[in-house]
Amino acid sequence: MDVMTDVVIIGSGIAALQAALLLEKHFQVQIVTKSAVHVSSSYRAQGGVAAVTSEEDHVEYHVADTLKAGEYHHEKGHVEALIQDGAKIINNYLKSGLPIDRHSNGKPALGLEGAHSHHRILHAGGDRTGQIFIDYLLHKLSPKTKINCYEMAYELLLNTDGDCVGVLTKGRHGIKRYFAHHIILATGGAGALYSCTSNYPTNTGDGIALAFRAGAAVSDMEFMQFHPSLLWCENKAKGLVSEAVRGAGGIFVDAQRHSIMKGLHAQLDLAPRHITALALYHKRAAGEETFIDIAGINNFRTRFPTIAQLCDDNQIDLQNGLIPVAPGSHFLMGGIIADDKGRTTLANLYAVGEVACTGVHGANRLASNSLLEGITFGQKMAQFIIQKGYHQKNFILHHSKCSNTLPSLLSKEQLQQQMMQFLGIVRNNEDMQHFAQQLPSLQLLLHVHLQGLEQAELELLMMHIVATLMVHAAITRTETRGAHIRTDQPKIEAQWANRWIIFSQGQMKVRNSLYEYHQARGNAQAIF
Repeated sequence: MDVMTDVVIIGSGIAALQAALLLEKHFQVQIVTKSAVHVSSSYRAQGGVAAVTSEEDHVEYHVADTLKAGEYHHEKGHVEALIQDGAKIINNYLKSGLPIDRHSNGKPALGLEGAHSHHRILHAGGDRTGQIFIDYLLHKLSPKTKINCYEMAYELLLNTDGDCVGVLTKGRHGIKRYFAHHIILATGGAGALYSCTSNYPTNTGDGIALAFRAGAAVSDMEFMQFHPSLLWCENKAKGLVSEAVRGAGGIFVDAQRHSIMKGLHAQLDLAPRHITALALYHKRAAGEETFIDIAGINNFRTRFPTIAQLCDDNQIDLQNGLIPVAPGSHFLMGGIIADDKGRTTLANLYAVGEVACTGVHGANRLASNSLLEGITFGQKMAQFIIQKGYHQKNFILHHSKCSNTLPSLLSKEQLQQQMMQFLGIVRNNEDMQHFAQQLPSLQLLLHVHLQGLEQAELELLMMHIVATLMVHAAITRTETRGAHIRTDQPKIEAQWANRWIIFSQGQMKVRNSLYEYHQARGNAQAIF
């Protein structure tokens, strides 16, 4: 089945919906999402949106916090655009009636989260910010924007000029071919490559994999953020316990209620996530249990209804004030290289939100900057596309020469367990090399013929592509920086400052900039 339209948006999180709201006034828009429209990391977001909205705060403070948390591995101009433009966009939402939590005097009730120097986290419904924001945007969306649920995008379509002109999807109604002037990837991250994650099972990095197969450049794949506090019951992660709990007075403790973070960092329980996650990892590796002590938080159930319900559902007695937690994969800083308008290295292909790598999160994302990114860059991208208008005249497809059959792959469970074991919170060269040898080569994965594969096979292939990119990047970066923690290379190394590991066209480069036009040609090597 062929669908002709103006814009196709793949994904249904906050970046996708923010863009769709602006684009639908000028174009025919089709949204394609892998599951139900509410199944996104945006919808699950508990903490809130980080934005400068008070007189005590300043854009410069927010920029400084972002750079510090991410170990200065950033595209600084994009960080400044995110914080400055984001503050204006959020303030406009506040004026237009976004239902955030407020004090009795009407002022926003601003929360504090890890590595923030000021109270600047806007939240709604206590810990239901993402849900309320997504529902707010969906309510504003016109019925003329078609939302296609339960369709997995698995191959981008290129024309004879090499421009992206469409996408293939597989779902309940079989295979569809979408053709459009603009293709937007807003597919989210890849947390579900790990056995312990805050993400939905559908977050398997599909957008990154299909963009890479089409020739788009990808970077920062070694940087997966692990959130320190996933609810941990029956040896499984059951959901997220927001950082906002610690902003309200929660403390990481062991079974004897001794503070875990005392003496480890000046910001204690509100240290950057890679620091708190590592501290809990060490405790648990030594055989100890880890908890958040909420005894000092008044009205916990009122302030955090989602988390309280999650605890009730898992028979956690909140009366004793201890919530069992463990670290798990949460947010991928890397992804498809894009600028602040979403433009990738493939013409007419855009990437926005967690699937994109714009250099705003560095080596470790600052808490609650992710919703801000989706809102801000979703709007900037839409404005650029509106200005660009209709332009594609060539919809003659370049036919792929992929001929490889699907190679032998790890099972989904095996891959997730090995990712956690060998490419988890801490890594070392020996383990990563062993893991890399379990995976097919990128050259082989790049040229698999996709016709006839079932959806589960397609997803597993995408997961292996993303895992292979991640492990080769992690092996190559011979230092510890932010969320990339190597026990065999435990320090930040000066020679890795402002160095980006780029994958494109089956090759890996190490460059002095995220964007190629800033510099001379870098060294390249094939990844086998």
